[in-house]
Amino acid sequence: MSAAAPKLSVVIPIYNERATIAEIIRRVQATPMEKEIVLVDDGSTDGTRDFLQALADAAAAGQPDVALPDGGTLRTDNLRVFLQPKNRGKGAALRRGFEEARGEIVLVQDADLEYNPAEYHDLLEPIERGVADVVYGTRFRGRSQRVLFFWHYVGNRCLTTLSNAFTNLNLSDVWVCYKVFRREVLQKIRLREDGFGFEPEITARIARNGWRVYEVPISYAGRTYAEGKKITWRDGVRALWYVVRYNLFG
Repeated sequence: MSAAAPKLSVVIPIYNERATIAEIIRRVQATPMEKEIVLVDDGSTDGTRDFLQALADAAAAGQPDVALPDGGTLRTDNLRVFLQPKNRGKGAALRRGFEEARGEIVLVQDADLEYNPAEYHDLLEPIERGVADVVYGTRFRGRSQRVLFFWHYVGNRCLTTLSNAFTNLNLSDVWVCYKVFRREVLQKIRLREDGFGFEPEITARIARNGWRVYEVPISYAGRTYAEGKKITWRDGVRALWYVVRYNLFG
C-alpha cells in the first residue's frame, strides 16, 4: 500500500471465524473503492489467528497475494493485521482497529458473512455528500433479510427503543454491525467498553456530542447457532444494563 492515507478503512474484529475469514476478506477486496482492511484478531483459537499471521507474513515479505485452497487468491497490499494478546471482546478489538485505522472514513465490518460489502457505496454516500458524520445501517427498513429468530427481533427492537428514549435519536437498529464514521468522530470519542456493550456506548456518545446521524437500509443474511452465531439471551440481559450504564453514568 502506498504511504498516502487511504480514503476508507474497513475495520474487521475477528474471533474464531476460520470458516468465513478468507471469504469476507475476498468480498471486501472486491469492492471498488480505495481502502485498507484492518483485521483485528481477538485471541482466536480455531486457526483464524494462524491464517491471519500467514497473511501478515506474506505482506511483510512483499508477496503480492496468497493462494487459497479453493484456487482463489487474496491480495496482501491492502491488508493490515493486528493480533490481540488475549480474548477481550468485540469492543476492545474495535478500539484497537480504530486506533490503527488511517482512512478518512472508518467502516465496521463483521467477519461472519451476515453483512454484504457490496452495499458500501450506499453506506458511504451520506458522509461523502457532506450531510452526515455517522451512518448506521438498518436491517428493518426495506432490504431483503433471512427470516430467523423472533425473540432476537423483539429484543433488538425493545433495546433500540430504550436507547432512543435516552438519546432522543430515532434509530431503528442500534445493534447493527454496519456503522460508518468520519475519522474525526472517532478521534473525539473516548470508548471504554470491551464487549458487546460497544453498540449502546458509542450510540450514547454520538448523541451526546450532537453528531449528524443517518440510517441506510441494508440486507442481512443472519446465521443460525449451528452456523456459528454467538449472541445468546445472556447478551440481551447485559445489553439492557449497557444501555442504562452508558446513558446515565457516562
